[in-house]
Amino acid sequence: MDVLELIDKLDDLVHNAKAVPLTDQVRIDRDAIYELLDEMRSTIPEEVKQARWIVKERQEMLAEAKRESERILAEAREQAAHESSQQEVVKRAEREAAQVLEQARQREREVRLGAEDYADEVLGTLEVNLGKFLSAVQRGRERLQGRGDELDEGDEVVPETIES
Repeated sequence: MDVLELIDKLDDLVHNAKAVPLTDQVRIDRDAIYELLDEMRSTIPEEVKQARWIVKERQEMLAEAKRESERILAEAREQAAHESSQQEVVKRAEREAAQVLEQARQREREVRLGAEDYADEVLGTLEVNLGKFLSAVQRGRERLQGRGDELDEGDEVVPETIES
């Protein structure tokens, strides 16, 4: 289950909690909250691992593009040196080498930008998910702290019930 689904479940649990009569407080099933928090803790590291994998893949793609451009450049230089006996042939080879080099640079640039965009998109999604998770946890804690404040003021203690 992904983090967004778990956040939705946590939000539903808090939102649908039964009200304590004559107060602003609600009864929340602690076990259900803790279970959802444990699932979130186990899900988030997997999403972080996926983001790291994407960054690694991006780096490998960039390295491959660089190796390919270097290979093409070396090939173009070798071809140009081989045909240097005639001036016209040399000029043509230089033009072709420059064209191949520019194509390799353009391809490397496209691959790099594509990989960066993809990594940024995945990391942005992860950032949003983590923000929602943090907000849900903070709302839960605020509600729980609100119940603690009521006890500090000397109000009657209402025992919690655990609902299934």
